[in-house]
Parts: sequence; C-alpha cells; structure tokens
Amino acid sequence: MTNLTGKVALVTGGNSGIGLAAAQELAQAGARVIITGRRKEAVEEAATLLGVDGLLADQSKLTDIETLAALVAQKYGRIDILVINAGISKLTTIENATEEVYDEVMNVNLKGAYFTISRFIPVLNDGSSIIVISSSSASKATPQTSIYASGKMAVNTVVKIAAVELAPRKIRINAVSPGPFSTAIMEKTGLSAPGMQDYIVARVPLGRLGIPAEAGKLICFLAGEDAVFITGAEYMIDGGQSLNQ
Repeated sequence: MTNLTGKVALVTGGNSGIGLAAAQELAQAGARVIITGRRKEAVEEAATLLGVDGLLADQSKLTDIETLAALVAQKYGRIDILVINAGISKLTTIENATEEVYDEVMNVNLKGAYFTISRFIPVLNDGSSIIVISSSSASKATPQTSIYASGKMAVNTVVKIAAVELAPRKIRINAVSPGPFSTAIMEKTGLSAPGMQDYIVARVPLGRLGIPAEAGKLICFLAGEDAVFITGAEYMIDGGQSLNQ
C-alpha cells in the first residue's frame, strides 16, 4: 500500500465523485488532505465525512485560484500532492454550441486546470506529484462532446509540457483519463436517462461502469514513491471503452 505519511495533498473538486474517492485514498495512505469546491455545504459535508480540511474555491476564476494558493501556502506551507479534479461537462452539437456553454466548460476544465498548475508551482515541494484528471473523451470522436473533449485534449498537452518544465525540480505531473464512471458528472450528462446506461456499458469491453475508488487508487499510486520515474504520462482508466471507436 502507498505510504504518504507526512505528505500534504490538495484535491480540487474533492467533494464528490472521483475527487472524493481520491481524497479518501490519499487520507487512508496517511496524507494530510485538503479538498476544495465551490459549494459550501457540499465541501463541508465531504470534509466532515472524510475527516479532512475543506476550503471554498471556484476553479473557473483566476482570482479564486490565486487566493487559494496564497491561503494554502500560509496555512500549510508547501504541499506535496496536487490533484486537479474540478471539472464540468455540457453536451452540445457544434452547430448549436453557444459562447456561454463554451466559456463555462473551458473556464473550469482548461483555464482552471492550467492556472491551478501555474499558481501552485511555487507552493509545491521539490519532488512533488501533480495528477490532472482528464478524460477518455479526449481520445474519442463522440458527437456532442466537442467542447469538453477539446478542452481535455488541451489539458493533456499542458501535462506533457509541464512535465518537461518541472523536471529539474523532480516534480512529476501525469494525467488520469477516466471513461464512464458512476459519478455525479455522468448523471448530469444524461446517464440516468432510460436506456442510456445500458447503451454506454454495451460499449465497454469490461462490461460495466467504473467505480470512483478505482480511479482513486490509481491517483494515490501516482502520488507515491512507487511512481517516482513516471511523468508526462496519460493513464486511461475506462474499461477498454476507448478501444471501441
């Protein structure tokens, strides 16, 4: 089991889904964990459930990211693990896309991830680990996902460039790309519609949806000493769905 005793970890969007599972795994491995989110009640509830610290921040706003980085530095000093999980998904055809939907998705998924990496670099210890939650959608051509998928593809490129830039400080950065998981974000994109779950599962070779804890364990592995020679990589965790184009 990964041992993260003495490490400090921050998980954005850690109040639900894969973020919550990652926070739980990191805490169980011995890390002191901080979760963030933009809904006060949800963050407080999750923090109490896990026995971790909770902070409010909207990852779509640069001012919130900078305030969060300053607060974390002041309260905790430098951190060792940064999990960038906060994200949203909105479906639309390219023809019917609106600027509002485009900005909403990109501001969280791309701008938020980019500037969270950027502003937290000074707060990270040498030898730290950054894990960015991307998506298997970046590797697929699924109708109505053009905004979401292009944002995640851009994030994967940022991960590779950051891996090179941060290597002199032995800071590792990797992407975890979940496929269909049973999470709130999947529910919001229509998983609960009649027949939708069966439709998705039929295209997953392993025949089921992912369980958040499974992604949490992968994130915990990438945060630990067993992954010290891994950087700039993308880990697909989708039950083989991306093999079926």
